[in-house]
Amino acid sequence: MRILVTNDDGVDSVGIQLLARALHADSRFDVSVVAPDRDYSGVGASLGGARPDDLRGRAVELPEAPGVEAWAVNAPPAMCVLAGRLEGFGDPPDVVVSGINAGLNTGRAILHSGTVGAALTAQNFGLSALAVSLQEGEQWRWDTAVRVAMDVMDLLLDAPARSVLNLNVPNCDYADVAGTRWARLAPFGEVRMALTPRDAPATTGSGTERSLVAELQLTEVDFDPDTDTGLVRSGFAALTTLVGVAEAWPDATAPTAEAIEQQLVPGASLDPAHRVPDANTQGTLRRPQIG
Repeated sequence: MRILVTNDDGVDSVGIQLLARALHADSRFDVSVVAPDRDYSGVGASLGGARPDDLRGRAVELPEAPGVEAWAVNAPPAMCVLAGRLEGFGDPPDVVVSGINAGLNTGRAILHSGTVGAALTAQNFGLSALAVSLQEGEQWRWDTAVRVAMDVMDLLLDAPARSVLNLNVPNCDYADVAGTRWARLAPFGEVRMALTPRDAPATTGSGTERSLVAELQLTEVDFDPDTDTGLVRSGFAALTTLVGVAEAWPDATAPTAEAIEQQLVPGASLDPAHRVPDANTQGTLRRPQIG
């Protein structure tokens, strides 16, 4: 089985190298690293950052993962996955593993995570993927995150096609991890962004400008114990199944094409099946099919 390993911290980060080494040591896997040549944290599933006619991959040696084929690419992690899927770096992968990210990717803030964005890009192109992140601490326990990630690999491989698992690991000794638990997304992540003005608005030749400073601050709230952020704070590794691009229907059962009245006259109102679902009520999600 061919596995593509990527991340958003850059190919030189310790987390991706130790994860690639562990996967490479498993004889079931043919591992290659295709990762950004610099830090692309917070880019989500963006494909930007490189001109389409100037996408470059440079073969590199990984000090912590000798013998693993590795490419540093001048593009964000989602583009690395796409390039690998389209055979830009050899045979296409069967599975994508993204991480290990330095810091948690929990709650609905994962929308902006390059680590998770890479995994969801893999799903969008027909692959299953695992995103792995480690809680920040005084000393990074990469070894713990690697072992927990390897523990859940079989779960990913046994899951239905195009499954994405988001794994967040507490920063402690492996023996002190309370266990791995399924988690729902918290309302927000371990940290939240705060914006403060750097100075008063100023008038320049191009108009009025304002300078802002963005700062990440620890979220000072108590999270429900079954959420990903809450579980990690309690010493558990949190595991969440994610679906990226999905249709949202207001009813529990998505209608068939035959059940939707065709109203193709200009100006005609939409069939009631197309009404926008209320986010606070139960509905259904359906993944688009890959042809």
